[in-house]
Amino acid sequence: MRAATDLLSGYAEYHRDQRNIVSHFVGVPMIVFGIGVLLARPAFVLGGFALSPAWLVFAVAAAWYLSRGNLVLGVAVSAGVGALLLAAQQVAYGSLAAWLAWGVGMFVVGWVIQFVGHWYEGRKPAFVDDMIGLLVGPMFVTAEAMFLLGWNKPLLAEIERRAGPTVLRDMARIA
Repeated sequence: MRAATDLLSGYAEYHRDQRNIVSHFVGVPMIVFGIGVLLARPAFVLGGFALSPAWLVFAVAAAWYLSRGNLVLGVAVSAGVGALLLAAQQVAYGSLAAWLAWGVGMFVVGWVIQFVGHWYEGRKPAFVDDMIGLLVGPMFVTAEAMFLLGWNKPLLAEIERRAGPTVLRDMARIA
């Protein structure tokens, strides 16, 4: 059970180019939303609430986020993922074509954006070396957003100590 600091630092090693980080602010929520749409079916009503595979996966993911040793971050990322799943539920109950278009479309476009970001990075996505990176992605984006708001500067400093500062990779030197 790795702590949030270790997970974020390891993930950050694959995400030091600022353009790649920005691409994650767009791509990761799109991927989570797309997965939420696709996992919204089938659903059954229990106590007035529609339960689907999306909510079962969310329960496991939220428990994982909350057990990483940083409660504020765990609550924030769980709330963010939960909000995306609530929005996903709204589009998932349309026609079969709309369900597939929203789910597959958001998932694929989100990954295209991710791969563009990793082109700028010059490095493969973190999940290629460690599948847990698929769960860390939303935590990383949430932490980065919170850092921008001034939250937990000591955690940011520790991540940068381990992974290095963010940069703008010189694309002219790649040719």
